Amino acid sequence: MSQILLPRKTSFPNTTIPLPSSKSESNRVLVIDSLTEGQNNIENLAEARDTQTMIRLLKNDPAIYDVLDAGTTMRFLTAYAAVTNKQKVMSGTDRMCERPIGILVDALREIGADIHYLGVEGYPPLAVNGLPEQKSSKIRIRGDVSSQYISALLMIAPLLTRGLSLELTGKIGSRTYIEMTLQLMLRFGIRCVWEDNVIHVPSQPYRPTSYKVESDWSGASYWFSLVACAEEAEILLTGLKKDSLQGDAEIVHIMDKLGVESRFSDNGVHLFKKSVSGLPSFDFTHCPDLAQTVAVTCAIIGQKTIFTGLESLRIKETDRIYALQQELAKINARLDEGTDDSFTLIPTADIPDQVNIHTYDDHRMAMAFMPLMTKTNVAFDDAEVVNKSYPSFWKHVALLK
Repeated sequence: MSQILLPRKTSFPNTTIPLPSSKSESNRVLVIDSLTEGQNNIENLAEARDTQTMIRLLKNDPAIYDVLDAGTTMRFLTAYAAVTNKQKVMSGTDRMCERPIGILVDALREIGADIHYLGVEGYPPLAVNGLPEQKSSKIRIRGDVSSQYISALLMIAPLLTRGLSLELTGKIGSRTYIEMTLQLMLRFGIRCVWEDNVIHVPSQPYRPTSYKVESDWSGASYWFSLVACAEEAEILLTGLKKDSLQGDAEIVHIMDKLGVESRFSDNGVHLFKKSVSGLPSFDFTHCPDLAQTVAVTCAIIGQKTIFTGLESLRIKETDRIYALQQELAKINARLDEGTDDSFTLIPTADIPDQVNIHTYDDHRMAMAFMPLMTKTNVAFDDAEVVNKSYPSFWKHVALLK
């Protein structure tokens, strides 16, 4: 682990940040490309470790798919290995093997996949032995646990001989990520129908095409936060589109209320300071990866806010609710849990002269707290943790004038 210290800096004039490509788009496109037997022209894949892991495993095709700490890679490749009748062991880091996968495995087994656990029931590691015969074309799956389970099933559905009708039960979380998957499938020729809570995917071939991955809106969120927290700032984020497929583009509307004006151009989006109109509450059900960013922003700028839709944060790279509570306390802010699945962000009243942030092996904990540099000197215990999604993050921070 390597530490990094950011000295306090309050103003950031005329800075251009060359954002990396989207990990979420890249990982989906890579699976689709492999299901099209690599006949596509794919450009601008993400530099993120998760994506590079996916590229390496698909290219080298080892007997053991060691996904390291990549949740999307674990879930997507489990379904991919089943539908392509590969015999694979799915494994990863200790933390990856603590993250549940039972809902996806149960669904794949119901369809006809031969999968068994090599350790604790419901968790990796597991052995996938293909999908010898489709047993069912209609399955039900909870919509409130992980949209990655749903996306994994959707992407393999066209290759099933009978197609697939997927009924989502209960509350649907991260809906925008499911919509992104369907839109990307459409770009590669797959037509689906989403009626009420059922997604119908007929059996059909993917069609080769060309696709350029957009810049990453999740990574963009930290720069929005920096502008919101700074005294003065003007930042250009390159490669972003107003009509993005990524759900985390919601950060534009959130930060509009927290003091950031967005102006789109052919180059990307320009960020400017504006007055804060206020964000009394927000539901993160469909964009949970923005929760840490917004929580830190509100804490720094003095915005009390009620958060809902944080249920999935407990099973991410770390328990992100616990991690936020611990690190926000270091700047005298709080994230108080209510009795109705809500959390109240109580902003800081006083920030120490230096703050040391623990990252909990979670890339988003490091990046979310970067804007604290606008108020104090801030140190991070594991700078390299950002490699999971944004390896060039600290190099881009060094571009700040």
